[in-house]
Amino acid sequence: MKRSTIDFWVGIFVVIGLACIVFLSLKVANITSFSSSSNGTYTLYAKFSNIGSLKNDAPVKVSGFTVGRVTSIGLDPNTYQARVTMQIDKHYQFTSDSSAEILTTGLLGEQYIGLQSGGDVDDLKNDDTITLTSSAMVLEQLISKFMTNMSSK
Repeated sequence: MKRSTIDFWVGIFVVIGLACIVFLSLKVANITSFSSSSNGTYTLYAKFSNIGSLKNDAPVKVSGFTVGRVTSIGLDPNTYQARVTMQIDKHYQFTSDSSAEILTTGLLGEQYIGLQSGGDVDDLKNDDTITLTSSAMVLEQLISKFMTNMSSK
């Protein structure tokens, strides 16, 4: 084989390898698309006293199925609670008495918001706030409580 033919095939394999690395990096980073269109979504808010390690772009799930994403997290200057902004797919409507809780995938996995729909007849609309919330369970606090209880016995 000529040297130029070998160089060509090595170049092809390098390009394929780089494309695979880029693809896997985007999958691990949970990047679903490069566009930031919000045509098919609506915004919901929720306030939590402790968000743990919840991050932007964390999934919002119902029954294990992703229905939206966390778009921003901020601190309410009046109540000093974390205010979480979520973009929910318009195909999924939730009742006005729905609840939100911060859950963890596995013992030390990523955190996400779990929604549970209530029994009300009215649905949440764009820019509504979910009032029934449960904050994150922080592993360090649980261990501290366990150790305190054990030492008092």
